[in-house]
Parts: sequence; C-alpha cells; structure tokens
Amino acid sequence: MLKNIKTLIFDVNETLLDLDPLKTSINEALGNNQATDVWFAELLQYSLVESVTNTYHDFSEIAAAILKMNAKKYDKEFSEEEIKDILKPISQLEAYADVVEGLEKLQKTDLQLIAFSNGKPSVLKEQLEFAGLSKYFDKILSVDPVKKYKPHPETYEFVLKEAGTKKENSMMVAAHGWDITGAMRAGLRTAFIQRPGKFIFPLSQKPTIETSDILTLALELGC
Repeated sequence: MLKNIKTLIFDVNETLLDLDPLKTSINEALGNNQATDVWFAELLQYSLVESVTNTYHDFSEIAAAILKMNAKKYDKEFSEEEIKDILKPISQLEAYADVVEGLEKLQKTDLQLIAFSNGKPSVLKEQLEFAGLSKYFDKILSVDPVKKYKPHPETYEFVLKEAGTKKENSMMVAAHGWDITGAMRAGLRTAFIQRPGKFIFPLSQKPTIETSDILTLALELGC
C-alpha cells in the first residue's frame, strides 16, 4: 500500500463509467461524429465560467444549455423534451470492465473510498446505482453543496472535509488531466487512469501514479 494513503477519491464519468452511449446519442442527434467532444469541452468551459463568476447552475442544466448552443451550429433546434431524451443515457452508463474487480479489491482494504463528481447529486446516485457501483463507496459526493466545479480548489477542500481526511493522506483518481492537475495543485496525491484519448496536461507535474485502469491501480497500491 502506498505510504500514508487513507482515502481514494474517484471521479465518475470516463473514470469509472463508459460514456459511449451518451456520445452516440449526442452525435446522432447533431449528425456529427465529433459533436460530443465539442459538447463536453464546452460543458467544462462553461462550468468554469460559472465558478469564476460566482454563479451556479447544476451540471445537468449546463449540459442541456450547451446542447442547445451546439444544436445551432448544425441549424437544429430541440424541444426541452427532446434534449432530455438526447441526454438520458447519462443515467444509464455501464462501468468499464476493470472497475468492479478493482473496486472489490480496494474495498477489502482499510482505505476509505469516495465517489466525487461535478454531476447533479440525484443524477450521480442514479448513475452509480444503475452501474452497480454504489455499494463500493463509503460516501458519494457532488460539488453541488460548494457551488463550484472541479478543478476549483474549493471543491477539493470540500471533499476532504466531508471525508474527514487530510490532503496528504488522500489520492484523487481520475481519467481527466484537468482534474488531476487541480487535485495536485490543491495538495492531494493523484492517480491518472489512462482511458482512451485521455492525457496528462503537459504543464502539470506528474501524477503520483499513472496506470491503465482501476484494477491495475488496486494492484499497484498493493491490494
């Protein structure tokens, strides 16, 4: 076990859950194979706009608003119901093949396991229940109470406080370079999960661990 690590904090979307069904839904609705990549990048962009301007709408609201914006690029317009249908797969995502076995190994240790997402609390819980992952976590937390989005420093302070742990004893596990960078700069240790198409930010320090999946992470932690 990596020395002094007591808490693992897991990002959810693309770290634990495969977004392919949502990507397919958005790409088909907008008629472009790259549509989801643009949508997700702008979702992150505008969530940070909310954070730095001290404004807050939940992640689902922002996701719908960005889809409306992106539809205009393709001369499309969707009703509120159509947008809900397009984004509906977000609550019906499967875990990557490595996740359950990896979490099972980690759960058998003394480590505290936390799920932590930018997502709306009700959506986050629905996601983890659908994927069968809720039972592996000691806490399931959303940024919603702090009204800021990762990678804002206050989000990591929030999760540490809720988990009752210290930054030097905690590790953020994520497949996103921006999340890893934010956590590192907030003083946490980090584990980067190399999901397809995901890379470390070159201007950031190297994460504590770089590995291919959750099962391999568990093995690297000595589980």
